Amino acid sequence: MTLFGPRYPEEIAKRIPPGQRLVKGWPVLHYGPIPRFDEREWRFEVFGLVERPISLTYAELTAMPTTDVVADMHCVTGWSTLDNTWTGVSFRALAEKAGVRPEAKWVIAHCDLGYTSDLSLQAMMEDDVLVAWAHDGEELTPEHGFPLRLVVPQRYAWKSAKWLRGLELAEHNVRGFWEARGYHVHADPWREERYSYQEGPGAELEP
Repeated sequence: MTLFGPRYPEEIAKRIPPGQRLVKGWPVLHYGPIPRFDEREWRFEVFGLVERPISLTYAELTAMPTTDVVADMHCVTGWSTLDNTWTGVSFRALAEKAGVRPEAKWVIAHCDLGYTSDLSLQAMMEDDVLVAWAHDGEELTPEHGFPLRLVVPQRYAWKSAKWLRGLELAEHNVRGFWEARGYHVHADPWREERYSYQEGPGAELEP
């Protein structure tokens, strides 16, 4: 199998979605400046259509039962990295703690400096979705989202929003920063869901 020229071993090639290429290292891509972290004022919240809204300090969040997820990462710009190890709290655990109401269908990620992203609740309930503060056994660096980032391995990497501050459960979708600028609402790399013009009718009603 040949992708962008190089030939990968079969066991590697089957893990690389169409239009992607492996890279060494971990590229840094984001919009705007890197926010400053003040632990005294920082809170992480789960709110919206939940029975028990959550508001946690950084110490309280990192004291919750943690999980490690080993997953590949695929950026919409075309690069992929394999076997990333993330450490954090699973979204499912947070959803259970908050008590998601039946009418909730979407999750809006709220980050520092007003940045947002969005995904269906169904996508967020995958086993490997978590809020993470460590990568490959080391605390996240500021350029990669310290103190907290969302990690959604089965979607293009812009859905794994950096500098995460809250998750809002909602009945109706609200497009995030990149989604409002022409990127796909679902962002499945295996379907090459890169841009909004690829969406079918009713995409925001689909999981």
